[in-house]
Parts: sequence; structure tokens; C-alpha cells
Amino acid sequence: MRHLPHGGDHGDGRQAGGLADGAAGTGNPGPGGEVYRACHSDETEPIMKRLTMRTTDTTDKHIGEIAALFPHVVTETRDERGEVVRAVDFDLLRQELSRALVEGERERYQLTWPGKREAILAANAPTSKTLRPVREESVDWDRTRNLYIEGDNLEALKLLQEAYLNKVKCIYIDPPYNTGRDYIYRDNFRATVRQYLEETGQVDEFGNRLVLNTEANGRFHSDWLSMMYARLKVARNLLRDDGVIFISIDDHEAANLRVICDEIFGRDNFVATIIWEKVYSPRMDVIGFSTSHDYILCYVKGDPAAVKREPFEQNERQFNFVDEATGRRYRRRSIRKEGSNSLRSDAPNSFFPLEAPDGTLVYPIKPDGTEGCWRWSRETYEENLKRGLVEWVKTEAGWQVYAKQFLDGEATKPPETIWRHREAGHTHGAAEELKKLLGGRFFDSPKPKELIVKMLTLATDRDGEHIVLDFFSGSATTAHAVMDLNAKDGGNRRFILVQLPEPTDERSEARKAGYRTICDIGRERIRRAADKIRRETGADIDCGFRVFRVDSSNMKDVWYAPDEFRQADLTDFASNIKEDRTGEDLLVQVMLELGLDLSLPMETKRAGGRIVHAVGGNELVACFDEDVPETAIREMAAMRPRLAVFRDAGFRDDAARINVGELFKTLSPGTEIRVL
Repeated sequence: MRHLPHGGDHGDGRQAGGLADGAAGTGNPGPGGEVYRACHSDETEPIMKRLTMRTTDTTDKHIGEIAALFPHVVTETRDERGEVVRAVDFDLLRQELSRALVEGERERYQLTWPGKREAILAANAPTSKTLRPVREESVDWDRTRNLYIEGDNLEALKLLQEAYLNKVKCIYIDPPYNTGRDYIYRDNFRATVRQYLEETGQVDEFGNRLVLNTEANGRFHSDWLSMMYARLKVARNLLRDDGVIFISIDDHEAANLRVICDEIFGRDNFVATIIWEKVYSPRMDVIGFSTSHDYILCYVKGDPAAVKREPFEQNERQFNFVDEATGRRYRRRSIRKEGSNSLRSDAPNSFFPLEAPDGTLVYPIKPDGTEGCWRWSRETYEENLKRGLVEWVKTEAGWQVYAKQFLDGEATKPPETIWRHREAGHTHGAAEELKKLLGGRFFDSPKPKELIVKMLTLATDRDGEHIVLDFFSGSATTAHAVMDLNAKDGGNRRFILVQLPEPTDERSEARKAGYRTICDIGRERIRRAADKIRRETGADIDCGFRVFRVDSSNMKDVWYAPDEFRQADLTDFASNIKEDRTGEDLLVQVMLELGLDLSLPMETKRAGGRIVHAVGGNELVACFDEDVPETAIREMAAMRPRLAVFRDAGFRDDAARINVGELFKTLSPGTEIRVL
């Protein structure tokens, strides 16, 4: 949001209470987000700020961050509409980031493809779309903290950025594998403003933007890479600093996906390529190899310890010693390193003497007389010695030093990179479980619930409300896994699912069963899985979900592109809000812009004869009615909210606007007032 200078002139003859440029004759500034100065209490500080009703332009944010480091590389240029905007002189920036003289294009290690720049622009560009609540498809709307979003996942991810920036603990996605037989998103990166505004409505009755990506397409790999790059780039912003992302893929794009993930998340944040045994028997009808596995790429946002160790059962028979001081059973393990990289030359700093109980100096010498190395540093040895974790044993060969490993009921081990079907499920079992749950075979190869549960145990904890995101949610296995794990360990994990309402085939079992879209299947799977979990476990967990649908903005086109409309057209825009939008529609879009969690409690009440919406208790109050009376304003101010939002048309005149500011200044001075 751009702030005008405090007080006095704006530099063009307009006083601080004047209208901003944008919607000539309407009294409404455009979406530039200027501070609304129709009223102020002390002639310097604004009372109301204009809501932009669109997501943040991350390009401007990034330019600002670059300018803070290298001010001289930021210049000005004209955009496609001829307006002067900030831009980066990349030649200067490249020189700033190079120790050698930069002269034009140089070879560098990178993956590029036709459309990569457009994908970057698509990821950074703001969206004017919004999420509209769909109560009739939701379950336990008033209490649930889970979300189910229908629509284009790139738009959905952008809309979630403000509210869920750095808040998602775990992401799992099972995107199209680009086999030539599956669909990918058809993103239009080159649309004009006018075209984009037209496209913010439904493309068809389901809102689909999918295209079959066959190998005959000259952009077979490029289209898929662009689709994935833009979405992963935005998704990274949602991850917590200790967040983890898992991505399923097969051989078709595994190599390319690894490279773009290295670029987006950083090579140092790569954790593992997991091999999941998806089937338990070979296919006999294939030529060449029968593929038994898929890959799962795992990255962290920045914390290498974000992936936890796994519990495992220790073999009690191996623990055949008893500690005299504690009575605990333990086993011995030599602290001299064994196996590979165990020579002195491999770790010269780990070759030093340790003092035995009789004063003898013991070096890490192998049985064959070769100089080896210790597994511990000298400091670690001294610390463990004080803790009673070291045992010296005198043998015929001399003194031997061991670490005491105690029998532990909660022992852990590092996770392995091969996941067998016995522990992580397989596609046949997943399909059968879904068939039993829904009464038909509606998905050929869904992911097993056990697979995602295993990921969740590595990336989330039972304590705390960890958010799990899946923006290619398909049959909603991720939601099923979250509820199942919460029921088992008493956790409070929450899920956010995003799925395009792709229509089912008219001849399919799903369509015959009444499921018109993939979303219909996903939502019903959550409902039935929840019922099954409650019956079998009796666990009191959150099994509901709020449904939202990606749709065009609640604001009329003139709000975003006033210069494209003639003065004569403005009579059609007495209200800048679309006629078919409800107060709750507006409330959700306001929550998105203000960065409020979409699962917060929403309450509707009447005050002074007007409808007032309250979010999160006193976090936000909003009234979108026209001509709001003073009695309603007083009741809203008495709630002492952090934020208060009104329509511009909610005030009869400038005097009424000034009165709002004065009332809140008196009754709730800490409230920030916004208008749309």
C-alpha cells in the first residue's frame, strides 16, 4: 500500500482530503492503495486507509529489497501502458554480484526453457481474484479450522499468501507426472489487463484451465516446467522456516523437477530423493522394465532439523549389560570409528589419545595395527564421560573404550530413503480403500493414506496446530491422512486442500454415481473418512472443512482499470461492488487482504439496524451496508476491534466520514479503519 506524504499539498494542488487519481467522478481511487484522507484527527495522521482488494505485487517488494542493498541498480522505465515504474538494471546488478568483469552473456549452470521468464512473472504478479465462501458444501463451518478450496491452484496460492505467509509446516503435492496422458494447467502469461479482467470469471461452467499435454506438443517439457515453477515459487513463501515439502514424481520429470527445486528452495535445502515402492508385484504386460516405484523429493525451507527422526523398536536381547548406578540395561559400542572413512587420513583431527583409568594413553588403532580415528571429538568424549555414557574395559589386547547405549522405550533412527509398501502402502491398497469408502472405483492410482501419514510423522508434531497444505489434492488423501494421524496421536494438525473442479468423464463410474467434478469426490471422501474415523476410534478431532471457491473479484472492473472506461460509463458504477456479491463474500476478500486466517470464527449480528460482521472476536468488525447510522458505528467501536472496515458508500457525506473517525478515536483509539 502506497502512503501519501503526511499533511498539506499532494504536490498537484490537491489537499490531503482530496480524492486520489483513478476513478474520475466516482469518489473512489483505483487499486493503487493510496491512504484515504477524507478525515483525520490531527491534520497529519490518516484515519482511514483504502483497501486494494488484490494481492501484493511481489515484484515491487523484491525491487524494494534489492534497492535497499544496491540503490543505484534500481531505475525507472515505462510499462506496457506507458506508465513510469521502478525496474532493475540487471547489467549493473550482475556486476555487483560478480568478482569478475561482466561483459554480456556468459555460460552458467542453470536449467532454462521457453516460458521460464513468463513463469517467474506469473508467480510474482498480483491477482485480483478472490475466494468466495460456499457454506452449503462445508461441514461444521462455525468450528472447523480446515479449508477446502476449489479453483486454479496458482491463484489460490497467491490469495493465501497474506494470511498464511510463513505459516505452513508441511506441503505434500502429487502433481501431474507429464506422461503425455495427463492434464496440466494452461496458464496465460501474456494476457492484457483487459483480457485478464475478462478471464477472472469462469472459463467454463467449472472454471477449468486444463489442457492435455502430449509429447506431440513442441512445448511438452516447457509447459510442464512453467506450470510447476510458478506454483512452487509461490508455495515456498507459505512454508515456515522449519517447513518441509514433499513432491511425488516419476521418471518422466524427476530430473527436471530436482533442478527447479534446487533453484527455488536452494540446493543446501535438499534433504532426500525417496524411493517409494508403489506396487508389490511386476506388471507382466509391459515391454522392458516393470516400474515398481515412484520418487518423492523432499526439501526444507531452511532448517535442516525440520525432518524428524523415526521411532523404532529396539531388540532387547542386544542390551545385555546393566548400569550399576541406574539399573538401566545397555549395550556397548566402540567409539573407534569402523567401516568406511575410518582411517586417520580420513579425519586427522579425530586421531588423539584418550586416558584409560590407569593412566594409559589409548589411540584409535585398528586390530590390524592401522591408525584409525574416533567417532567423537575430544570435547564430546569429555562431556559423555561426565554423563556416565563411557565405559572402559581391559582385555588381553589392552584397554578398550565403549559408548553406553541404553535401552530406550522411545528410541529413534534417521529415516531411510527407501519406503517399502509394507510400511508406506501401495496404489492397489489405496484404490481398494477408496472404493470401499465411496462405493465405486473413481480413481485409478490414488496415493495411499499410509504414505502421507509417514510424511506427516517426519514433518509435523502432535503439539501445536501445524498446517498441512496440498494444492493438487485430487481424491483428498491428504485430508484423510491428517484426520487419521490426529485420531491416533491426539494431534491438532490442520489441512488446506486446493483442487481444480475438473469435470469427471460423462461415461465414468464417478459421473454415474453423481460426482460431476473431482472436487465432489474429494469432499465426499473427507466426509466419509471422518465418519469412519469417529466410529472406529471415538476420537474427538476436527473433521469439518470450510469450502471456498476461487472467483473473480467482488469489485467491478472499473476498480482495477479505471482508465479503460469512459466518463459516460461511470453511471453504471454507482457502486464499485458487483451486484451478486454478499456481505460474507466481501468479508472474506477483506480477510485475505488483511492477512487474517480464514478459519477464524465469523459472526454476523445487527447493530443500529445494519448487518455487522465480526471476525475472531474483536480482531475485525465490518459493515458493508450503505448509510451506516451513528448508533451502528458506536456499537462497532464499543467492541474495540483491531480493524474496522466500511464501504465507501457507507457514509452519507464527508461529515459522516469525519464523525466515524472521531467516534473511534474516542471509543476505540487503537482501531485501524479501512474502506473499500
